[in-house]
Amino acid sequence: MSASISARRRFVRTAAAALTAAAALSLTACSGSDTAAASKPAAQAGTGGAAEAGGNGPAAGAQNTDAQPGTGDGTTSHTTTGGSGNGAAKGTEKRAGKSAGKNAAKGKFCRTAELTMEAVDSSPDQKTGDVTVQMTNKSGRTCSVTGFAGVDLKDADGTSAPVHRGGEQPRITNLKPGDTATFSISYEVDTSGGNLATPTHLIVTPPNETHSVSLKWPADALKLAGPYDEKIQVHPVGIAN
Repeated sequence: MSASISARRRFVRTAAAALTAAAALSLTACSGSDTAAASKPAAQAGTGGAAEAGGNGPAAGAQNTDAQPGTGDGTTSHTTTGGSGNGAAKGTEKRAGKSAGKNAAKGKFCRTAELTMEAVDSSPDQKTGDVTVQMTNKSGRTCSVTGFAGVDLKDADGTSAPVHRGGEQPRITNLKPGDTATFSISYEVDTSGGNLATPTHLIVTPPNETHSVSLKWPADALKLAGPYDEKIQVHPVGIAN
């Protein structure tokens, strides 16, 4: 009886020890699995951090893609655009230079001091009043007198009045040294003999100039019918025949 009890006790202790060992192994396995699971994301996170730092991970790839406009094709495109802008600016400057050269070839406008001027009677008959102003280039360069001269009529009483322009279209008029250009002033002739309009001088400003000269009204010119209004007209400058 005693031996049987002793044997049962050994069996129970052995079984308990086996259960304890099994429980320990189970706990160890669970702990190892949890540790591995915990360490795996950490390793992955570490790998991702290294990829971002080293520029080899997906995030780094996206960053490199975003950076391409600044360092790759984007730079080329921007440079090309900039080059086109510069090219356009240079093209504009080139065209402006050609235009300036073309204008220079045609000659700049004549200055008042470069012209010798005189007013003469040019009436074709006794019914048509006409005075012509001659402008001779006394400078050593070719210059332009294209357009209308500014003209004021000064009267014997000291007053003056501007002469209206005619409706003709001016022509390009370049004067070489020694050449002469002319323009005319047409007006109605006084046939009554009682008109009080008595011009004494022409105040002439060449085309595209600001300085004027005073020319005597031709003594042999036909009497001008007043008043000084749009019936008196100045015509464009042209080359003398």
